[in-house]
Amino acid sequence: MTQMNLKRLSYFIAVAEEMHFGRAAERLGMAQPPLSRQIQQLEQETGAALFNRGRSAITLTQAGTRLYERGRDVLEQIEDIQLEVRRIGQGAEGRLRIGFVGSSSYGILPNIIKSFRANFPAVNLNLSPMNNAQLFRALIRREVDVAFARPALEDPEFVTRKLSEESLVVAMPDTIDIPARKTVNLADFQDHTFVLYPEFPRPSYADFILELCEAQGLDIESRIYAMDLQTALSLVAIGEGLCIVPESVSSAPRNGIRYHRIEPPIGATALSVNYRIDEQGVHVHKFVKMAQDVARKLV
Repeated sequence: MTQMNLKRLSYFIAVAEEMHFGRAAERLGMAQPPLSRQIQQLEQETGAALFNRGRSAITLTQAGTRLYERGRDVLEQIEDIQLEVRRIGQGAEGRLRIGFVGSSSYGILPNIIKSFRANFPAVNLNLSPMNNAQLFRALIRREVDVAFARPALEDPEFVTRKLSEESLVVAMPDTIDIPARKTVNLADFQDHTFVLYPEFPRPSYADFILELCEAQGLDIESRIYAMDLQTALSLVAIGEGLCIVPESVSSAPRNGIRYHRIEPPIGATALSVNYRIDEQGVHVHKFVKMAQDVARKLV
C-alpha cells in the first residue's frame, strides 16, 4: 500500500471502532466531510462497500469486517516495525560484528564485551578471531564492523583509536631451569628455537617480533611458525621453543609454560580498535566510545 492508503486504512479503523463518523473525526482531529471522502475513496480502491449506512447508525459489511480484522493487524505490525527500526537507529537493538586478534582476549577485550552487553543487551555481538591481515580484508569488505588489532590497521579509509600499550614477555617451557618471575635476557637464548605466529598471511605479528629482535642485535636462526597464538603456546608447552607475547597473555597460567619479563626490554605492543571512516552505524560509535572508556579505567 502507498502512504496515502495506509492513512486511509487508519481512518477506516477509527470509524470501524467508533461506529460513528462524527466521533471518529473528532478522535482523528479532522472534520467529518473529508473523513467521509477518504472512506469513500478507500471503498473505491478496494472495490467493496465497507459500511452499511443507515439513517441513525452504521455497521460493517462482511468486507468491512474482514478489512477491520486484517487491517488492524497490518497497522500493529507497521507500528512494531517502526519501533524496531527506531531502536536499531538509536543503537538499542541490532547486530555488531567484531573481529579481534587472539591476544586481545587476554587483555581488555573481555571487559569491553561484558560492559557493552550489560548496557545494550538487545544488540547481538558476533565475535570472530582473526590476524591483522584478515582483519584488514574483513573491514575493507564490510564483513566486520569493528576490528581489534595489534598495533593498528593502517589505511586512509580507517579510523584507529589506540586503547592500550603493554610490554612484551617471553613464554618459555617449564623444562628450562629458570625460576618463575625471573627476568631474562633474550641474548642468552638466541640459539634456542623461537615460535612465531602467524606464518601467513604476511606481514604479521611474527614480522613485528623479528624486527624488534633484529633492532636489538638478536640473530634468531631457528624458527617455527604457528598459525595462531594458541597453537604457538601449545608448542611452547611441549618444549618446542620460546615465544614472545604481549604481557596480558601471562595473566592466564598454562601448564608447561612460564612467563618471564625481558631485560633489557625489546619493545612494547599496542592494541587498537579500528572501524571504517564512512561508518554511520550508531552501534559502532557507541561500542568504540565504550571501548575507550573501559580502556581508560583499566589502564
